[in-house]
Amino acid sequence: MLGRNTRWVVGALALVCLVLIGPSATRDDLPDAEPLPAGAAAKIVPNRVMTWNICNPCGAKENAGRAADIATYAPQVIGLQEACVRDVERIRDYLRRLYGLVYHVTYGSVLRNWSRCGGLPWHAGGYGQAILSAAPATDGVTKEYPDGGSEDRGFMAVTTEVDGRPVRVFNTHLAERRQEAVRARQVPVLAEEIARHDRAIVLGDFNAVPDSPELRPIRPLATDADPRCRPSAGGACAPTTDWQSKFDYVFLRGIASRAHHVRPSAHSDHHMFYADLSPL
Repeated sequence: MLGRNTRWVVGALALVCLVLIGPSATRDDLPDAEPLPAGAAAKIVPNRVMTWNICNPCGAKENAGRAADIATYAPQVIGLQEACVRDVERIRDYLRRLYGLVYHVTYGSVLRNWSRCGGLPWHAGGYGQAILSAAPATDGVTKEYPDGGSEDRGFMAVTTEVDGRPVRVFNTHLAERRQEAVRARQVPVLAEEIARHDRAIVLGDFNAVPDSPELRPIRPLATDADPRCRPSAGGACAPTTDWQSKFDYVFLRGIASRAHHVRPSAHSDHHMFYADLSPL
């Protein structure tokens, strides 16, 4: 009797685990590859870098579409924000198996969130930033800001290759849009780390429009890949969100931008913002 009860308990626990964890990322149940539009990149573009906040709509059902969007432009380096580890794993798998694009991934999770990222209640999924890089990444660090605002926020950094040369890449997500005072305390922490490097690429969702005072510590260190968004340009910036605000940035230190593009997506309320860099 004890053995039968034990087997029943084990079976019930296994069923609960399947419900909580969801489908395994290793299952061989790939969706049909979404056809890429005419002019899509045929392979990874070695001097292209992208930033993209991928949540809202959130969830695994968006991952195939996100992978197709990334494959269309095939950057060398991609900084993702509001990223669950399981979602990034699946996106990376789709990119490799559906489109032949192979990326290394480095995670910069700053919190565990069961309701958002799944997992067991006592072992919730990691949530925060991630960097996908075509070349291997080394010296990865993840730092939380002393004050995250309404939820934990931070930045990550890796050293990888862009256009065949090593460069330090940062990826961040600052406090929510109405938390200006919190962002003003976060940016100097990030700026101090950027200043340690002669050449750096800074990607992220800064939750701040270009003339926001909290961005001032970054301006002397790195320039916006969109020249219309530089303080001296006096032009109109291309919005990077569905609500017509510029929140997403590619800042460059010791590197010049040759071109930049903003591409809307049905799989996020943030647009993909990418830059093609001049030879490094």
